Amino acid sequence: MDHLQRVQQAFTRQASQFATAAAVTHRDLVQRFTDAVPADAGAVVLDVACGPGIITAALAPRAREVVAFDLTPEMLAKARQRCAAAGLTNVSFREGSATDLPFPDASFDAVVTRLSIHHFQAPHRPLAEMARVLKPGGALVVADVVSSEAPEESALHNAIEILRDPSHVRMLPASELAALIEDAGLSIERRTTWDETREFEEWVRIVDDPERVAPVRVVVRTLAGLGQHAGTGLSLADGKIVFFHRWVLIVARKAG
Repeated sequence: MDHLQRVQQAFTRQASQFATAAAVTHRDLVQRFTDAVPADAGAVVLDVACGPGIITAALAPRAREVVAFDLTPEMLAKARQRCAAAGLTNVSFREGSATDLPFPDASFDAVVTRLSIHHFQAPHRPLAEMARVLKPGGALVVADVVSSEAPEESALHNAIEILRDPSHVRMLPASELAALIEDAGLSIERRTTWDETREFEEWVRIVDDPERVAPVRVVVRTLAGLGQHAGTGLSLADGKIVFFHRWVLIVARKAG
């Protein structure tokens, strides 16, 4: 099984849980992201790795057109359902891989992606593609969970994430994510970082893979008991495993 097949398999299974998980759909998180996207009623926007259409549906009322793009048909089906329920008629849906976007150069006023970078084997490739399809002067808005700048903490954090979800590749340190965006030829205008507290049971429930839960729980509880926080504040609180995910939101601009 290659990596794209692994991603499709994982997100086919996760589609229902992911579409409703508070850690993904929470209004404040969505608002924080959409507020960062330049508002333009005439804009054509591409949502890369749109998943169940959470960001797509939030942006559509502010744009002329939004294209929801994802690798997994089941996620696109959730996105269609969400947009239809909201009465949105300016959204189209395309299936494919972010490493080879099926759009001409300079097609979009804005390109957005959320919680996707850590699933890409070679993230410079989809970032280069996003930059390619942006119009001159267009904005790229990226938000993802990142790992520690300390290599050992980053490696441990990512090992835990892969045990939970094999479609995970690597949560980058924030500095590396920013460097990749700049390497794609874009200028960073804004960078924001914040932490979101998570509980283990809520976190593992989203992947909807019961066979993985018990082993991951043993590993993570043991690490927490040993004081290995993995750069995520991993700890035990009243018997519960808790940690945080560090988010980074970056707004970058293509020279125009």
